[in-house]
Amino acid sequence: MRVLVPEGSEFGAKNGTDPISEILQKCRTIAVVGLSSNPMRPSHAVSEYMQRAGYRIIPVNPNEKEVLGEKSYARLEDVPEKIDVVNIFRRADEVSPIVESAIRVGTQVVWMQLGIENEVAAEKAREAGLAVVEDACILVEHRKRGIGR
Repeated sequence: MRVLVPEGSEFGAKNGTDPISEILQKCRTIAVVGLSSNPMRPSHAVSEYMQRAGYRIIPVNPNEKEVLGEKSYARLEDVPEKIDVVNIFRRADEVSPIVESAIRVGTQVVWMQLGIENEVAAEKAREAGLAVVEDACILVEHRKRGIGR
């Protein structure tokens, strides 16, 4: 796992604070790129957990109409509301254009799920002022910190 926090970011701004805890506490709307309606897919299970934990989940997948009772959008740019976190369930080689979209829509955080790392895209996001989490499961990190208990 790697966490990049840009200069002046509100996440991890104070010495010794945990940027992931701050992200999970302050960011309540998560657009999930690659969210599948198939309950056997990790994207579905993770997003369902986060939804039950009180987060607003917005599916972003051109192959889905609705997931977890929420309308699915083809692209981040199609989402008509503010996005706090872009959670990516796509291969590492597909991350760069997603990060570019995340920058365009003004999200605060790009989160690449477990096994997903893209150093160039992560650095581009950080330089644009976004916090970045790579190679970490948002469900695992949420559970580990006991957020919302």
